Amino acid sequence: MRRAAVTIDPAEVGFTAIRAQGAGGQNVNKVSNAVHLRFDVAASSLPDAVKARLLARGDRRLSSAGVIVIKAQGSRSLEQNKAEAMARLQALVDAAAHVPLARKPTRPTRASRQRRFEGKAARAQIKQMRGRVREP
Repeated sequence: MRRAAVTIDPAEVGFTAIRAQGAGGQNVNKVSNAVHLRFDVAASSLPDAVKARLLARGDRRLSSAGVIVIKAQGSRSLEQNKAEAMARLQALVDAAAHVPLARKPTRPTRASRQRRFEGKAARAQIKQMRGRVREP
């Protein structure tokens, strides 16, 4: 398992402050403390292999234009929500940076093939015995 250390340049990430959803009283109506993080994968400085794996993922946070959009609204602090969104983006990039090992095809052993053939012959014999009885 190989992992490449990939860091995200903060200049390539865009933040938009929005109002949080849900309950929160008057504060939720007047303070924009939730964050939309936008990260354009194609225009980023990530390695090409990581970009390809990111774009190939079937993630709902990835738009058709190749932009990752992450919404963070867990905290009442704008800075904490920004940090949470960046951590989620970094986790997504780290998962894409993981290079999967190539599968090496294996062959069944001689003994396992022999057991399989013996089982098939036994089943064939059972099924053959179910036929009509022949008079000599």
